[in-house]
Amino acid sequence: MTLEHPDLTVRAAVIESPGELRVREVALPAPGDYDALCVLLYGATCSGTDQHLIAGRFPWPVDYPTVLGHESIGRVIQVGSRVRYLRVGDLVTRVGLLPADDRSYAVNWGGFATHGIARDHRAMREDGLDAALWRPYRIHQVIPTGIDPAKATMMITWRETLSYVTRMGIGPGANVLVVGSGGNGLSFAAHAAHLGAARIAMVGSETRRPVAHAVGVQEYADYRGETIDRGDRFDFVIDAVGKAGTADGALGLLKPGGTLGVYGIDDYEQCHIHPHRAPGTLRVYGGGYDESETHHRVLALMQVGHLRAEHWLDLDHAYSLQEIQLAIDAVRTRQVVKALVKLSDD
Repeated sequence: MTLEHPDLTVRAAVIESPGELRVREVALPAPGDYDALCVLLYGATCSGTDQHLIAGRFPWPVDYPTVLGHESIGRVIQVGSRVRYLRVGDLVTRVGLLPADDRSYAVNWGGFATHGIARDHRAMREDGLDAALWRPYRIHQVIPTGIDPAKATMMITWRETLSYVTRMGIGPGANVLVVGSGGNGLSFAAHAAHLGAARIAMVGSETRRPVAHAVGVQEYADYRGETIDRGDRFDFVIDAVGKAGTADGALGLLKPGGTLGVYGIDDYEQCHIHPHRAPGTLRVYGGGYDESETHHRVLALMQVGHLRAEHWLDLDHAYSLQEIQLAIDAVRTRQVVKALVKLSDD
């Protein structure tokens, strides 16, 4: 038995083709037995993924038209017959539309819409469904009702980046350099601070210097001409942008045996390094991240004030879904670190 298909007008931000983004009505795929229908409350922009998808420069195949957005929070309004771990009223992370039944649109990941679907991955796993069917939906995690859903949009970025830095091995006493001062770069620095790093430096845009210091950066250099003092070099260098030549240019700042991680995707296929530029051996981290594994740690860090959404978002101004292009432009022109988008009137 599936959910009764609701009579809803679903509006979504659709990239019709590279360079063409508009908000329009789309058909809502019928939810299934393990699905929870959600009204989407807020979403946040991602300067890397969103911009690349819109420009047609995403490094993996994309089917257009596609619904944009992957940093959204939804509230459950109806559940399928086999759902056990999601309840009406729950707030859930990373909710988005599913691809259209008639293939009239794809999703990447469909979060900029008025409604979406969360899947009960725990019930699917317990019922013996193949892991390929439930594993991608571990991103759908319940958050306490006391968490502001606007602030909770930051959890997606924070979960990804915390998983990445802990898997890299950043911990107490580490010297960490982050190249890039966008939402991800600032998150890496904030995590390094609460993990006990001894030295945290960043290369980024001059406009981001104040917020970088606010989240824990001790040394800051404007990428247009300033340089970071080598000092005793760094145990970890994270390239949060991924432009060609950036990681290669930072190799001389690594300690012998240090770790380089390239997280950004700006020039995904052109990112090369010359190992001889490092002062000794180096480790290149390629272990990625799993945001579901850090969900509860991020919640705890939010609740004690170590992660504060206001450093990344203007919580006093949310763009409407209809204004999604203005939100994207504000990030592109560095007016904001990340833009907050109110997705529905619920």
